[in-house]
Amino acid sequence: MPILRSVLVADDEASLRHVLSLVLQAQGYEVRAVSNGEEALAELETRDYDAVISDVRMPRMDGLTVLRRALVRQPDLTFVVMSAYGQPDAALEAVAAGAFDYVSKPFKPEEVVLVLKKAEERRRLVTENRRLRRSGADRGPLDRIVGSSEAVQQLHKQILKLAPVSTTVLISGESGTGKELVARALHELSPRAAMPFVPVNCGAIPPGLVESELFGHARGAFTDARTAKRGLFAEADGGTLLLDEAGELPPAAQIKLLRFLQEGEIRAVGENRSERVDVRVLAATHRGLGKLVERGEFREDLYYRLNVVNLAIPPLRARREDVLQLARAFLLRFNRELNRQVPVTGFEPGAEELLASYGWPGNVRELENAIERAVLLAEGSLVTVQNLPERIWSTPRSPERPPTSAGGEQAQEELSLKRAMRSLEERYIRAALRRTRGNRTRASELLEISHRALLYKIKEYGIDADAEGELG
Repeated sequence: MPILRSVLVADDEASLRHVLSLVLQAQGYEVRAVSNGEEALAELETRDYDAVISDVRMPRMDGLTVLRRALVRQPDLTFVVMSAYGQPDAALEAVAAGAFDYVSKPFKPEEVVLVLKKAEERRRLVTENRRLRRSGADRGPLDRIVGSSEAVQQLHKQILKLAPVSTTVLISGESGTGKELVARALHELSPRAAMPFVPVNCGAIPPGLVESELFGHARGAFTDARTAKRGLFAEADGGTLLLDEAGELPPAAQIKLLRFLQEGEIRAVGENRSERVDVRVLAATHRGLGKLVERGEFREDLYYRLNVVNLAIPPLRARREDVLQLARAFLLRFNRELNRQVPVTGFEPGAEELLASYGWPGNVRELENAIERAVLLAEGSLVTVQNLPERIWSTPRSPERPPTSAGGEQAQEELSLKRAMRSLEERYIRAALRRTRGNRTRASELLEISHRALLYKIKEYGIDADAEGELG
């Protein structure tokens, strides 16, 4: 199911067809416009379109008839209806019949573009779910959580125990440990596996838009709300919703989430009635929600609702026996995905030594990125020390035993002053964060650099500031 490319526009108003065609073509869509329902249906008989945007009221054949007949022929078709102001029943009937969404006239053409972008994201999620289910048929969801350590085996057992039920689960762990992978496994091993899995990063949504994104909004609920919008809870109906970085939820959204967990109902912004949805909620966080509760930044009652069961994912440095196993799994994957003419079959001893001894502050995600880079840069069939990222080389090591290549030669530029300074800088930043218990402002004052510079360097070095603060 590729992203949307071809769009059929059906409306009896010539000016609207013309404007929509221009706007959509400017966005890279291939557009065909027709003036009534019969022409739309005839066009759909000649070829498959990725999306149809159709008026509800048209001469000779209305949009609802086109919708029903089109979905029989092409069930995956994205169908968006346009309805005149004062015709909400027709629009809602269309959504109930299988339309993806609707827009109410008059509207700005850019609003239609936003609806199509939202449809593309949904198609991407559906495609990813199908791909994961297909790969799961070969390997199983748990096999994607690679590792033979006791910690990983215990995690597998917990997932198998929790997957069949609808209990809310809080998945905790540092950034890059694989929290979304665990959430997907819980979903794919559950009775909800055939329904949507909808992940949302709460920290990536502007605070003022979180309620609208999660619960939807009614037309006119706020400035620029020219059309009604279904929220992600409605999108996940029957399936699973992952609230990644749940600690970033603003207070108003926390209240609405608590109401859903207590009553199973959501209310769109600006609506005066509630809607029941069947959604399993999984929450993930790299921050200690308990500490946020203590500081008054997170509701205590919501914390206990989310933390019915806590799945704690250990950092990679706490299961070093899994590092090389993960590295080899990534090596196989990127060989396949990058279509290398000369496959990379393994690692030189010096490279293996580095991989096993490095601290992996960015956890599994950092290791994954490092192996992808190494496969891209490798000139032969083995990954060398020089193929690995510079930050791994700059890890403090004993001067008597520098990393070696397969030929026994010392890795190039071991005496690099630049890498030594970077290593020292990273250690000072970690020490300052520990001393200030993760307070970035106070840490920047200790380091005598600006707050903005500190945030940049935290990101550059892949430092988990909250985790460092907990070590303080």
